[in-house]
Amino acid sequence: MLSDLTAQELEFAREEIRNLVTSIPEINRVDIIVDDEAIKLAEAYITEGALANKSYNDALHIALATLNKADVLASWNFKHIVNLDKIIQYNSINLRFGHRLIEIRTPREILNLTDNE
Repeated sequence: MLSDLTAQELEFAREEIRNLVTSIPEINRVDIIVDDEAIKLAEAYITEGALANKSYNDALHIALATLNKADVLASWNFKHIVNLDKIIQYNSINLRFGHRLIEIRTPREILNLTDNE
């Protein structure tokens, strides 16, 4: 899944990173967009104290993954996203809003990489 938010953030990434996204075949990519429901859920994460307003984009990433039923959200952001206390908060909010739980992991965990790889 590739959100329009991620695409926007990648505009500032190194070329090699941007090229990784364009190397994904269209048939294997699901494009998703920020909509009113994602904004509402992201704002709930902030209002309920899971994130501060300055982390609004992080809240949107989590909301988009939740609402689009991503199997897992991958991130290297240990402060705001891949953080057990915060994941518990996101999932508590998700359940109260009638949404599914979100699984959040590092890319290393998803790809089963070890420190030697």
